[in-house]
Amino acid sequence: MTTTEEETPAARALRALGDAHASVRLRAALAMGSTPDPGFVEPLVARCASEPEFLVRDMLTWALTRHPVSLTLPALMAEVRSERGQARSQALHTLSKLGDRRAWPALSRELLCDADDEVARSAWRAAVVLVPAGGEADLAAVLATQLGRGGRDTRLSLSRALVALGEAMVPAVRTATATADPEVRAHALATRRLLRDPEAGFESAVAEALRLVALGGAGDLDGDDGS
Repeated sequence: MTTTEEETPAARALRALGDAHASVRLRAALAMGSTPDPGFVEPLVARCASEPEFLVRDMLTWALTRHPVSLTLPALMAEVRSERGQARSQALHTLSKLGDRRAWPALSRELLCDADDEVARSAWRAAVVLVPAGGEADLAAVLATQLGRGGRDTRLSLSRALVALGEAMVPAVRTATATADPEVRAHALATRRLLRDPEAGFESAVAEALRLVALGGAGDLDGDDGS
């Protein structure tokens, strides 16, 4: 399509959102966030599902946060049910940025346990932002079922989500430290150490947890590692 003199700024931004060059798409998303328009919401949400560049996706999220929640919230809550992993992940990420707890019903157990690590990580981050007061322990119980999952980044994301729930995560993580699975035990031990000592760092917490598992200990949430 060729730009014409009659083309409006909104039309140019919408066209540029599908440009082959990431820099053009980035500017388009910036323009759409700078001058919100109800007609931008659906294209922005749709672009999130396929945009390959992280910086552009981040700008798409920012642009959506600049639009009325009455328009973005329903669209994003519907998008978390998409068959496309990136669509679910980015919609969850954007919901976490909106921070509107009316989105909580969209955070299903299926999303929190999604087979796609990126989707699950986005769901964990969104859940700790959106969980209603009093629901932290129940959320922790679901998150604890994912302990031992994935590689370092996935485990770190889960540990951070659990630690963000504070003392509400203690019963679920304590239970996980008694499991027979050494991967789950080590991850649970590392997570509870981070709760006690946020400055310890994940790598240090994991190393200590592996040592405890090797020794057959589960430690104590109050500071005694059982060694």
